[in-house]
Amino acid sequence: MQRLIVVYNPNSSQYVHVRDEVLTQLSRLEGVMIGKFAIKKAPFDDNLKELKKVLKNGDLVIAAGGDATAAVAANAILESDKDITFAALPYGNFNDLAHTLGTMRFEDIFEGADSTQKLYPLDIIVDGEHWRYATCYVTMGMTAEAVELFDEPKIRKKMQKGHRSSWRSYLQLAKWYFKNRHKKTFIPKFKLNGELYERRTSDYVAVNGRFVSRVMKGRDDYLNPKNFQSEVEKITSFPRLFMFMAKSIMSRVPGNKTDGDLIEFLEPATVELQAEGEYKIFKNIHKIEIKKSEKYLKVIHKK
Repeated sequence: MQRLIVVYNPNSSQYVHVRDEVLTQLSRLEGVMIGKFAIKKAPFDDNLKELKKVLKNGDLVIAAGGDATAAVAANAILESDKDITFAALPYGNFNDLAHTLGTMRFEDIFEGADSTQKLYPLDIIVDGEHWRYATCYVTMGMTAEAVELFDEPKIRKKMQKGHRSSWRSYLQLAKWYFKNRHKKTFIPKFKLNGELYERRTSDYVAVNGRFVSRVMKGRDDYLNPKNFQSEVEKITSFPRLFMFMAKSIMSRVPGNKTDGDLIEFLEPATVELQAEGEYKIFKNIHKIEIKKSEKYLKVIHKK
């Protein structure tokens, strides 16, 4: 009998919908053993380790939540090295992975259960140590720091009302941007694949999936075992931000095709990395490498 494990966050902004549309349906399923894993108010790595302990070969793991919930599940599966099928449902602020995979409803997972694909995530390596796998994107700089605002108690209280629309998230991000865009240098001087960036750079973005923050369009690089897109930007300038967003929404996120990026800082640096809603500040680091992982996720994919 196959095991089905639903990974969810009871403290998320859309938990009420997860409860009503996913968890209440589990008892109606036949021929499967049901398990639930609730994300705790604990560091990412703690949740990842706990989930890894319960995973077994042949499991179907469904992440019902936002991209951060999906990231816990995806990283646990990849680190477990077990034969597991993964699916994502959109119950968060942006839901880039679920939109990339096309699984928007609980029913989509079972309708597409026989249609799986290999998703090749990005492998993020800091000073030679693996940090995280990212299915859709990773950012460094201002866009990474902006994500911190969603952990502020007042902001979380506003978001936890069960609303599906993302406009509240964009409104909070816009307020943060105009308040903070000229406060500091977000990325110290660095070389990207040997090219020196001396100008005031605010962001590095690597895109692997079809969407970034829901409205910005990527490509199908998640199905490619070798390449992805990356871009360096100075979006502290509002006109540059406007052009970047316009291109990203109307066409594709600007970027160059790469088979791997090596970011080397001229001096030991403090920078913030963000991968699909999870962020971390790294201090006194020398280099960051972003490349395609040799591991892949077996995902339910519905177009």
